[in-house]
Amino acid sequence: MKIVFLDAASIGEDVSLEPIASLGELVTYPFTSAEQVEERVGDCDVLIINKVHIGRQQIDWGKKLKLICIAATGTNNVDLEYAASKGIPVKNVAGYSTESVAQVTMAMLLGLSCHTAYYDNKVKTGNYTKGNLVSDVTRKWSELHGKRLGIIGLGTIGSRVAALAEAFGMEVCYYATSGKPHSDKYQCLSLEELLKTSDFISVHAPLNEKTKNLITYNKLALCKKTAKVINIGRGGIINEEDLVKALNDNLIEGIGIDVFSKEPIPADSPYFKIEDKTKAILLPHIGWTSKEARTLLVAKIAENIKNSYSI
Repeated sequence: MKIVFLDAASIGEDVSLEPIASLGELVTYPFTSAEQVEERVGDCDVLIINKVHIGRQQIDWGKKLKLICIAATGTNNVDLEYAASKGIPVKNVAGYSTESVAQVTMAMLLGLSCHTAYYDNKVKTGNYTKGNLVSDVTRKWSELHGKRLGIIGLGTIGSRVAALAEAFGMEVCYYATSGKPHSDKYQCLSLEELLKTSDFISVHAPLNEKTKNLITYNKLALCKKTAKVINIGRGGIINEEDLVKALNDNLIEGIGIDVFSKEPIPADSPYFKIEDKTKAILLPHIGWTSKEARTLLVAKIAENIKNSYSI
């Protein structure tokens, strides 16, 4: 059995692929461009991808293809319907990054509430040294305790974030992107009510027809001027141009972003137009990448292959 991993660099060099390699002949490529896919999938039995696009043409190129494994939870980069019509199962991995993403979310909540970037810059630039006060009180920061966190998408990750937020004494509410309330523990609000009343808004939803461009400038205008908005779900759920404009117009106080509509972030991204960069935490899609999460991801990919081939 030949197993081809088209973008193995996404896993990182510190995590072993041995659980997968032990199942057959494993061929790995750090990266694969659209032009290189045809040559590399032609004789593989199992194809592993992270973000490489696999549509009809790419599936047809895989003459021996019997299984597609996605090294991620999202499946929007594969033509699932066409793969099914060809009798090729597509296996993703769910649940491997819950703790990782939840931890990064809390890091952004804390960073934004404490204005970490602002104060860090204060010390590193020498401005703190030049002052007379032991403690810098030039920018107001506030505790998470007693604040409302509005979660958009209360799935597995959103629920874990909710539990961690409660440990800080936060009040949690949520918006069900499916349109159907599904939690007895937390209050389900309309999107408009959540935006109006939340001190922090955290997005943990998938990108689909219901969530694409869900939050625009007009929606952000409903928020408290002290609100902080975090997106660790998918780029495209919040309109990026509108989000930056809302931040620059002081409609909201801060943003924490780990996902972008185009990745890596392009040089002409609206995020480079942020006027006060201490109001923003911008991360290069690292929410899912703790070593523990990536190790579990590899193990679950191997499990998916085993189950498909009854190894």
